[in-house]
Amino acid sequence: ADVYHSEGVFRRDYGEMERKFKIYAYGDGDLDEDAYDDTPRSVHWKYASEIFFFKNIRESSFLTDDPHDAHLFFIPLSCHKIRQKVSSYQKMESVVKNYVEGLILKHPYWNRTLGSDHFFISCHEYDLGATRGVHMLIKNSIRAVCSSGYRDGFIPHKDFAVPQINQPFAQSAGGYDVNRRTILGYWEGKCNSEIRKKLVNLWAEDKELDFQNQTVPNLSTIYKFYRAKFCICPAGLRHTSGRITRAIHYGCVPVILGDHFDLPFVDILDWQKFALLLKEADVYKLKDILKAKAGAEYTTLHKNLLKVQRHFQWNTPPIKFDAFHMVIYDLWLRRNVVK
Repeated sequence: ADVYHSEGVFRRDYGEMERKFKIYAYGDGDLDEDAYDDTPRSVHWKYASEIFFFKNIRESSFLTDDPHDAHLFFIPLSCHKIRQKVSSYQKMESVVKNYVEGLILKHPYWNRTLGSDHFFISCHEYDLGATRGVHMLIKNSIRAVCSSGYRDGFIPHKDFAVPQINQPFAQSAGGYDVNRRTILGYWEGKCNSEIRKKLVNLWAEDKELDFQNQTVPNLSTIYKFYRAKFCICPAGLRHTSGRITRAIHYGCVPVILGDHFDLPFVDILDWQKFALLLKEADVYKLKDILKAKAGAEYTTLHKNLLKVQRHFQWNTPPIKFDAFHMVIYDLWLRRNVVK
């Protein structure tokens, strides 16, 4: 009850979703095979969330063969797959545009709502370049994306954020280890944004904060996630990243440092109960904020963090309340809004 906006509403509505929700997925056959993705791929790095969803939806009970029973229609676009076949965003955009126009011509379902009951998922920046010029897709259909910054064309209440989960995780989940967390704040990453540059310039030499200018986590940096109370998650080239879900997995309270974007499952989970949500301007007083929260409030945040770990874990086959079901529930919440 501590981590949801309303646990009673969530559990009641979640149960109704499991009983009633139906999704119709377009098949390949007569559609552009360069855009369609029905071939299992290895689950790795940035693409894990997108690939897991493709795998999970095919095995789920939410799919229906009868489009008349469907609440939503799944457009199985794979911008990652398109990128492997063509060399430029312009060509990618052309593939997506031809795909959607062919879908509209060959099937009657889009025109009933101008595509507002259609959705696709993408968890890489490729989708921004590949779909930006396909206005009927971006403006009308639901986008489940990892890049949820408003400057990237993300439309709140229509679109929603999917957690970028880099599975498999290198180590097991962090648990009840509060006493072993002696690092006040930890960050590792590349200085590829203004807020990250400020973070390093202001706090890199501080003895109570541990910052690593390293782009790929290794075993030693991962162990820092086990030892830190707070893991700083500043916006980079994209607002959200796998750093947030790594922090959650390893039991390190995430400190979200960024403006103008949505967090995953924000309509369901009360992020203030298990994370610190800061504005970019708060970087100047970051250490004071962390020290003020490092006592009893931190213990509560950490305890609640453990309750949401399962919501940020993909499984095959999917299990109740895991990341796949949370994405499906986010879609369920939008089934009536879009029509």
